[in-house]
Amino acid sequence: MPPLLNVDETLRLILAEIATLPADEVALSDSLGRILATDVVAATPLPPFANSSMDGFAVRAADTGAATPDQPVTLPVSLDIAAGDAPTAALPPGTAARIMTGAPLPPGADAVVPLEATDSRWAAGDSAGPPEAIRITQPARPGEYVRPAGEDIQAGQIVLRAGVEIDPPAIGVLAALGWSRVPVIRQPRVAILSSGDELIDVQEPLAPGKVRDSNSYVLEALVRQHGGLPRRIPTARDTLTDVRRRLLEALAWRPDMLISSAGVSVGAHDIVRTALDELGEIRLWRINLRPGKPLAYGRLAGVPFFGLPGNPVSVQITFDVIVRPALLKMAGRPDTTPTAEAILEEDIAADGRLTYFRVRLRRGPDGQLYATSTGTQSSGAMLSMVLADGLLIVPAGIQVAHAGERFPVRLLRTPG
Repeated sequence: MPPLLNVDETLRLILAEIATLPADEVALSDSLGRILATDVVAATPLPPFANSSMDGFAVRAADTGAATPDQPVTLPVSLDIAAGDAPTAALPPGTAARIMTGAPLPPGADAVVPLEATDSRWAAGDSAGPPEAIRITQPARPGEYVRPAGEDIQAGQIVLRAGVEIDPPAIGVLAALGWSRVPVIRQPRVAILSSGDELIDVQEPLAPGKVRDSNSYVLEALVRQHGGLPRRIPTARDTLTDVRRRLLEALAWRPDMLISSAGVSVGAHDIVRTALDELGEIRLWRINLRPGKPLAYGRLAGVPFFGLPGNPVSVQITFDVIVRPALLKMAGRPDTTPTAEAILEEDIAADGRLTYFRVRLRRGPDGQLYATSTGTQSSGAMLSMVLADGLLIVPAGIQVAHAGERFPVRLLRTPG
């Protein structure tokens, strides 16, 4: 049997074959969380025109220079400008224009005097017209309480870069710039297949020798969590005919990636590998990883295929280490894996493979992270993943990880 493959080299070879999917176009309201496919360049400035940042009076600042509380400057009101108006008449010198927040400044005006600096008052919803004149108690400076055109964004400015995840503030910018439809990276379609005569679905009662299929549900959640569109294919039974049928059913859905669990080790009934040899090719098999050694990668009718182990923890670890980076690249998403360093608080036996231990983490008084095992490290202990704050990574070649030693940790939760 060939030697186990190095994990880093395996991932490098796989990622070299994975291409980012092409762009799609979605409605702005559907773009939240998607990855922008192109730079967004502002066709118009924001704001598109100079406008008032306060309810008050637009003025020529020079006309208010002598104003004081004891000797106010009195200006007649010549214009009334509401938000949504488009004034074309210039503000006559020596006059003021009543103006609402967000309304455009009339030509000639270069400042806004807020209501509080005048003797005028009005309440929202008032239908009364503007006063005939106002008294201003403090001078206005040019540009005061004015939002100039392009203050936020200049025409021609790149405001969002391709590759960013669209969040609510980005949606606000896109809406303000008139992007009703947004070019985004297409979400990867991922077919998920479990195999094994022992598997039943979650709603079925247990029978002797049977277990409920958890792997396909976990994989469905992981794919969705990382930006993919998962589809669970019905479980394949342990016959070459049924495995072949389910793989062809998965391909008929036109996936961008196919993930199976179980059937790729060396057992007498592990026949997914046999079916793959018929329908495609396995390029990599068996990696130096614990848990998760019997991982396979290949192509099925040109579609990237990941054959994961059958044990529930092995499925989650191999997805995180190998599949997740490939899925993120396909989806155009950066791999921002949160990592830290932790001090081990107990001896843990290893076996020389690169090992991911499930650990609880605590923050010590010294600010350091400390790690303890969640308990059994069996590859079938699903609760250990629920309890884990992180995965402590012990390099290959180590037989015992000793208390007091520092190791990198893949964070699953933000430590307290």
